[in-house]
Amino acid sequence: MTWFVIALVLVVAAAVILRWRRPAWYWLTFGVLVATVRVLVRYASVMDACGLTVPPSRWRLALARVANRPVPESRVPRILRLRPTRTGLVLRIKLRPGQDAFDVAAATDRLRHSFGMYGVTSREVRSGVVEVRMTGYDVLKQVQMPAKTDTRPMQVPVALREDGSVHYRDYRAVPHGLTLGATESGKSVYQRNLVAGLAPMDVALVGIDCKQGVELFPLARRFSALADNPDTALELLEALVSHMEEVYQLIRAEQRISVAVPDAEIAADIWDLPEDIRPVPVVVLVDEVAELALFASKDEEKRRDRIITALVRLAQLGRAAGIYLEICGQRFGSELGKGITMLRAQLTGRTAHRVNDETSANMAFGDISPDAVLAAIQIPAETRGMAIAGDSTGGWHRIRAPHTSLRQAVNLCNKYADRTPDVPALAPYRPTVAALPSTRVPLSKTAPATA
Repeated sequence: MTWFVIALVLVVAAAVILRWRRPAWYWLTFGVLVATVRVLVRYASVMDACGLTVPPSRWRLALARVANRPVPESRVPRILRLRPTRTGLVLRIKLRPGQDAFDVAAATDRLRHSFGMYGVTSREVRSGVVEVRMTGYDVLKQVQMPAKTDTRPMQVPVALREDGSVHYRDYRAVPHGLTLGATESGKSVYQRNLVAGLAPMDVALVGIDCKQGVELFPLARRFSALADNPDTALELLEALVSHMEEVYQLIRAEQRISVAVPDAEIAADIWDLPEDIRPVPVVVLVDEVAELALFASKDEEKRRDRIITALVRLAQLGRAAGIYLEICGQRFGSELGKGITMLRAQLTGRTAHRVNDETSANMAFGDISPDAVLAAIQIPAETRGMAIAGDSTGGWHRIRAPHTSLRQAVNLCNKYADRTPDVPALAPYRPTVAALPSTRVPLSKTAPATA
């Protein structure tokens, strides 16, 4: 009996330490079993308390009266499957007639409290079937991406959602995206994760970094073109527009529209072309869009109008040509001048890190979801990298990208530097990477140019 008590004490102590220091390990060893039993035991009473039941049907009431039996109880949604994951539980339920998926979504906060879980979200899988994802601990406190993720062309795993699933940046589904956030909110880390995820793929990376290249030029070995000032950015964007027109001419020449050609083989974008002639897709990363839109003189205003016009044309027409925009900035509103709202309307994917005012959140989600606006302004300052991701459908998620240092991103770009494609239209803007100086030069002296 003494050994049993000692072993029990050790197990309890181990569970307490794991829950405090390693919540993921605690969940996989102890938490998943406890949570599964709790959900199964409390399921009927919790559904009844949350108002997720339906009264018995008339024929059951009539049958009970005829058989002189007690009145049947209210029916709860039927459990189709309860599956444990590395971060929580996935409960799939079949709704009863008269119930709606919105009823479950409205009760998620009460379900979280009743089942003793950290977070609960729901989504409708198909008509009458709802999937409830429950997380057992705060997965965004210390982000750990799973070892295996879905590998598809132009799909990058960039962050972890609050329900434990992976958040992907899928350029073929959502061609253009907008990323907002205040200083020190985590935009740069999010951008590094994008570059690190795109580096092993067959894609041309084009960067526009008007902060003299301090963010993107360290990753220059994997970029097909880079611009570090508005003048070069204008030339680069107009070269991309010319490249887009050439790609459309290629698609027209290869459409092969005839009676004998099946509908699925008619080319409408680069992904319908044969691989041997398919142009390489291009991802354009703009680090600070406000630097392209601001002006202080008439000449700069003309340059600014040409830049915004080129961006709008790429956003409206670039998808079929395999050109995708990823625009970052601290603010992105009408105060940046004409054409900005037209550009924003084409940026389907929206990601907002911590913002300093409600107006900035409205720039990202005001036309999508008021709930997302509220969630964006509630991100605390100490949780760098936390963000709200949404799209034009109105759905949104709370995400957080894993911390990727600049050194890690540089090493990945150097590793896959041989995969940098040569795009003829972008050749004049290919960054020249020279050897680093062997000694450091004091700030008071002029350092030799390295790139």
